[in-house]
Amino acid sequence: MGEHDLLAEEFERHRSRLRAVAYRMLGSISDADDAVQESWLRLSRSDPSAIANLPGWLTAVVARVSLDMLRTRRARREDYAGSWLPEPIVDVGDGEADPEYEALLADSVGLALLVVLDSLAPAERLAFVLHDMFAVPFGEIAPIVSTTPAAARQLASRARRRVRGAAPAQDGDLAQQRELVDAFLAASREGDFEALMAVLDPGAVFRLDTGGVAATASEPIIGAEAVARQVLARGRPFARFARHAIVNGGAGVVVAAGARPLAIVGFTTARGRIVEIDLIADPQKLARLLPEQAGD
Repeated sequence: MGEHDLLAEEFERHRSRLRAVAYRMLGSISDADDAVQESWLRLSRSDPSAIANLPGWLTAVVARVSLDMLRTRRARREDYAGSWLPEPIVDVGDGEADPEYEALLADSVGLALLVVLDSLAPAERLAFVLHDMFAVPFGEIAPIVSTTPAAARQLASRARRRVRGAAPAQDGDLAQQRELVDAFLAASREGDFEALMAVLDPGAVFRLDTGGVAATASEPIIGAEAVARQVLARGRPFARFARHAIVNGGAGVVVAAGARPLAIVGFTTARGRIVEIDLIADPQKLARLLPEQAGD
């Protein structure tokens, strides 16, 4: 086995972790894969003997690439209409996912947290993700964002306060989550306003990502009554075609009419109620996440 093959083999040992770092930074599987691929290209052009700590070097590279991508994307998103939601990690239970995708799913974070992370400044997000989620020391984070370890600590601290104040803690029991989702779907199909109110948290939030198309976009809807009325006005047909899925580790549904995917819905539950509903109907995201169905 040649030196290049040995290097590629070593890189593959770290691919899953690098993908997880990039996904938390970018909220997009496709963008995360691009960042990981770029880290491999940079490694293949480097002198391995000059790299004392390969895992740390790769983490720093994928973080820098993700940071640059995030900054570019934020600049482009100024004209995005309505809500922008992360590209979710979806398991429809068909047993066909590749091992790398299964690893990402098993180690995924909820959509609610990703939505909050997306509200952070890029440098704050990087410091929080690397330190709080992957235990990277601030001394290694500082050069990535061109600052001091003390300043990197402050970036992570600010991000941590935002996350604690905005990201609800998901109920851990998947069976209980699915009971709430089933009750929500049944009430939606039957047009039962009171039943919907019974499963929604008083401060429930509904977000819809249609791909930034102004004609179909809407801002987040807040409050159980407003969410219930929106669901009854526009969501009853979706409920008819919903089937169970795991979305970023929690209960969710894939909505499809035959082989054509219409939406992916993630639910965040807390204290026995649904607190957030994130509906992704962006055709480009659906095509990337469910390529076989989208291509039929």
